[in-house]
Amino acid sequence: MDHGPLAKEIIEAFESMSAQLQTAARYVLERPRDVALLSMREQARQAGVQPATMTRLAKHLGLAGYEDIRERYAAAIRSGDIGFASKAGAQVATQKLRGDKALAAEMLVSIGKQIEHLGSGNGLDRLVAAATQLASARRIYCLGLRSSHTVAWHLHYMLTLIGERSINLDGIAATGTDALAGASTRDALLVAAVLPYPRLTVELAEHAAQRGIPIVAITDSELSPLAQIAQHSVIVSTDSPSFFHAMSPAFVVSEILGAIIAGRGGDDTVAALRHTEDHLAALNTHLQSRRVKGSS
Repeated sequence: MDHGPLAKEIIEAFESMSAQLQTAARYVLERPRDVALLSMREQARQAGVQPATMTRLAKHLGLAGYEDIRERYAAAIRSGDIGFASKAGAQVATQKLRGDKALAAEMLVSIGKQIEHLGSGNGLDRLVAAATQLASARRIYCLGLRSSHTVAWHLHYMLTLIGERSINLDGIAATGTDALAGASTRDALLVAAVLPYPRLTVELAEHAAQRGIPIVAITDSELSPLAQIAQHSVIVSTDSPSFFHAMSPAFVVSEILGAIIAGRGGDDTVAALRHTEDHLAALNTHLQSRRVKGSS
């Protein structure tokens, strides 16, 4: 989903803002539809700042007042520049013009560059630092909802193959998050979420942070509410030619973290994997290879 028409300006000016302005800016960045539809006072209330702060934010961005921000975002909605549906319309038009293969090729190139970018700059340092935090934890709680569910669950699945340290915060009847009650400062919470951030994900992460539980985040921005409270965060791109945001880079991060954690386990990891494989073999879990028809 698009951040909105002032996303670039907000991100570039963020470091020069006071703490209150940063809070207001984060609200605008993360709630583009509300910026267009709600009154300034209601937005200030939801952001947890004074209405005057919203006005100061507008002036910090070079605008006359907050009404200018609201009008830009309202215009973006009217023109279809915000939201999945608007991106779907653009995708359909492009796809009709260029064809399915062109879309597929563009998506593959985009995802490839995003994954490659994870290894540039301090990307590798972030990955290793995040894995180190998780590997040192007594238990690893994994949380990912909606589109980020597979990211958190895949790491959880990898960890279940090498021991009993992982707990996935997902379950029937909305009871999955109850397991977090047993977490302590000796544990860690791996949380994955990208814009638009699920409310429950953010609230649970904030709850864990208040209890002193170390947070490792896989998220899409330095301004993400998860990045703001995490001890370590790995930032992934979600831009895509598709109407839906790209989740492949986040999934790759999950696989890398799992591999590093497993490697740090040394002989214990090898022993645990052998035990798991013996168990799966005893239950005949996986289909065994079959003879191909016509082969001798």
